[in-house]
Amino acid sequence: MELPEDVVDDVRKRLRRIAGQVQGIERMLAEGRECSDVVTQMTAVSKAVDRAGFKLVAAGLTYCISNPEEAAADGYPLPVVEKMFMNLA
Repeated sequence: MELPEDVVDDVRKRLRRIAGQVQGIERMLAEGRECSDVVTQMTAVSKAVDRAGFKLVAAGLTYCISNPEEAAADGYPLPVVEKMFMNLA
């Protein structure tokens, strides 16, 4: 299944932002910052990764509903994409 270019661009932008957040967490640890501050940032990263995954799965679900035969032929029948969604939930 080929994802729409705008979805790919959005997810890539999110991933670059997440990479910056992870680097910030590494700096916080190196600087000996408070545990609660580090955990707060880790929680933000975790949620950001989840949102990026949901963005991808939402595009897949949209594709599967709009093009069920093509999606199945591409190896993405609706139950497979539903399972991907449930893995993120």
